[in-house]
Amino acid sequence: SEFSFEQYTNNDDPNNPWNLASTYKQIFENGTINPNPYIEQPDGNTNMFVNFKTAIFAMYLFLAGDSSVLSNWPYINNPSLAILIVLFSLLIVVYLMNLFIGLLNNAIEKDNDRVSYLVQKAEILAEIELFYLLPHQRRWETWFPEVIHYSADVDKIREKINEMMNKNEWDINDESRKNLMKKLNILSYYK
Repeated sequence: SEFSFEQYTNNDDPNNPWNLASTYKQIFENGTINPNPYIEQPDGNTNMFVNFKTAIFAMYLFLAGDSSVLSNWPYINNPSLAILIVLFSLLIVVYLMNLFIGLLNNAIEKDNDRVSYLVQKAEILAEIELFYLLPHQRRWETWFPEVIHYSADVDKIREKINEMMNKNEWDINDESRKNLMKKLNILSYYK
């Protein structure tokens, strides 16, 4: 129906902002109520569903947790509105939570790699050594030994070397490679 925010419109339309606006009644000293109420002049926020743009904004506010845009209609007289609010809340919460859990799972799988962890750790240590240590601190052998011993599982090393040899990723013929393969007892498999 047609209405104006400046001119009072009297009709039975439940969405008319003049019907949704707050009314105030005067009570006389003898206890009688003045039959002519004072009506607060409505504005664009009285019924945000009059305009498509404000309706989209009202749904955004509702999604953010502000349900005041729907407080102009009593839920007792509009059970369908109450049902839609409950369904909207449950479905959006379940959908968004599953979406965020899936996105987080993908991000964790991508970054949950031991190699990327070690590379990041090495980058951080290199940055600390370069920028936060004084030159005499960099020469301390207790902090920076010439040889670093690393413990590793022999079976995993054999698997990794076999994988690298099969993919031709390790084709250097040097003495350290031969010594490593000899110590791991895999020299007989490769020439």
